[in-house]
Amino acid sequence: MKTGRTIQEMAVEIQRQSDAKADYLVNTGRLQMADWDGQPMLHLLGENGEDQMEPLEVLSTAHRQLGTYLNIPQKYYDRMLQEDTGLLSYNVNRWLQRTPEQRMIRTMDGRARAFLSNRYRRIDNIDIAKVTLPIIGGMPDARFESCQITDDFMYLKVVNPRLTNEVVPGDIVQAGVVISNSETGLGAVCIQPLIFRLVCSNGMVVNEARTRRTHVGRVNSTDENIALYSQETLAADDHAFTLKIQDTVRAAVDEVRFAQVLDKMRESKQAKLNTADIPNVVKLASSSFGITETEGQGVLQRLIEDADYTLYGLANAVTRYSQDVDSYDRASKLEEVGYSIMTMSPELFRRINQFANMNV
Repeated sequence: MKTGRTIQEMAVEIQRQSDAKADYLVNTGRLQMADWDGQPMLHLLGENGEDQMEPLEVLSTAHRQLGTYLNIPQKYYDRMLQEDTGLLSYNVNRWLQRTPEQRMIRTMDGRARAFLSNRYRRIDNIDIAKVTLPIIGGMPDARFESCQITDDFMYLKVVNPRLTNEVVPGDIVQAGVVISNSETGLGAVCIQPLIFRLVCSNGMVVNEARTRRTHVGRVNSTDENIALYSQETLAADDHAFTLKIQDTVRAAVDEVRFAQVLDKMRESKQAKLNTADIPNVVKLASSSFGITETEGQGVLQRLIEDADYTLYGLANAVTRYSQDVDSYDRASKLEEVGYSIMTMSPELFRRINQFANMNV
């Protein structure tokens, strides 16, 4: 599992970010992008064209969302961003003025980090932390194995050593839970069981047993062109979801569920890979589960190092390789992919083995 922040560092950063955030409902007719020495800045304008605040630097996620909203092809948008920010500003402004409507802009530290619908329902990291941390704190011996806040996601990965067993003698795994959230519209609140393998500190996310809450709510509106948007933390109408979060965190480290996942791991240990052409097996499996060619080469290296040529070994090669990638977001996704590979359908597993054999 990729190393992140300590829980103490996370608590400090979650609070800092909460204090540094500001969200606005904005009429797009009052938005304007301007080129500042090759840096596109977003202006929120008043009725007389005056700046309502300091111009905002636009982060990558907000750029992607703005381009999607304006139906500017991503490849063209990226080219303008890299080569001609004046042209980008012209295009963005022309389309913003064409059909004005209200949108939400999420800002932090003077930067626009998300450009979202006015139906976006804020469920922030501090909200989730306040609900889940007391539950985790009440679990005897629970430890935060890895935590992180990236530009778009928060992750809390917790292991409960009281639920421990062996896949095979000497291969010890423990139960845990992953809590994730995106404040920029890239993902729902998500709570998933986690399996932690002691022999190599691998984390495998059980992505078939999750609780999710999307960030979609009622339409938010204002009669003003620009309005600071505020909202009570986890409002009363979210009380049921709050209870569900708490129940799911407890259930994620449930003994029965842990036993079910353990059975699947043992079954995958019996599924033998086609050793006549291991590189092609890895290549076919990688393409089936969204692993890039470069990542597949890293997975192959980890598989050969461990020399466990079973479906279980392949899944663990993916989760072990996840520790090598730079992006914590991508590493976390590969932990989910590892479980998906381990639990792939028998038909797909046979097909991968057979196609590999045909290419020998």
